Amino acid sequence: MIKVLFICHGNICRSTMAQFVFQDMVNKAGLSGNFHIDSAATSREEIGNPPHHGTVRKMKEVGIPVLPHRAVQMTKKDYENYDYLIGMDSWNIRNMLSIVGNKDPEGKVARLLDFTSRAGQDIADPWYTGNFDVTYRDVREGCEGLLCQIMEEGI
Repeated sequence: MIKVLFICHGNICRSTMAQFVFQDMVNKAGLSGNFHIDSAATSREEIGNPPHHGTVRKMKEVGIPVLPHRAVQMTKKDYENYDYLIGMDSWNIRNMLSIVGNKDPEGKVARLLDFTSRAGQDIADPWYTGNFDVTYRDVREGCEGLLCQIMEEGI
């Protein structure tokens, strides 16, 4: 079982979008039994809240199921429990590393766009930009790259 945790600041926009997009890709590839996919926040601001209405609207627009989810905060234990800890931007990565003790000995922490030709780039937060279309495009590209890499490594 490959365990993937998508992480952003509040766990209501980008990380939930990535969770839903990646789960949909995995399901369509017939690989759902091989994966456990979830999402979390680095902050506590949105704990208990559902996905942002902009994320829900975009998922419905593109035909991707919105899964039941309430925002939770990433914990240090997540480093042990997941194979991939995928942040959306530089601040997420900094905060994720802080949560896990500023160490990544197993190389589990990465930005989502690190799995694309745009490695090192951030996915803009639609909470601030209001542009869920651009965020979706970037999330989809990153999820496709992540799934390709996992497939190349062998499930």
